[in-house]
Amino acid sequence: MAETPSKVESMRKWVVDHKLRAVGCLWLAGITSSVAYNWSRPTMKTSVKLIHARLHAQALTLAALVGSGLVEYYDREYGSSGPKVDRYTRQYMSHSHKD
Repeated sequence: MAETPSKVESMRKWVVDHKLRAVGCLWLAGITSSVAYNWSRPTMKTSVKLIHARLHAQALTLAALVGSGLVEYYDREYGSSGPKVDRYTRQYMSHSHKD
C-alpha cells in the first residue's frame, strides 16, 4: 500500500519544485500587506509609506530566499528523490552523438 505524503511533505515538495514562484508569491503578499498596513497610518507621507513597504518586501524576499536555500539543502541531504542534476546529466551522457 502506498503511503500518502503528509501536508508538510507536500508543501516542501511544492516549494522545492517551484522556488521562484514561492519567493514571488511571498514578496507579493509582503508588499501588499505592508502597503495596506502603512496606508492605515495617516500621519506618514506617501513617499515614506512606499519606502517602508519596499524595505519590508526586501526583508521578506531575503527571508524567502534563505528559506528556499534551506529547503534545497534539506532536499539534497535527506530527500528521497535523489539528485536531479545527476539524473539529467546521465540522461544526456548516455545518448551517443553522431557527427
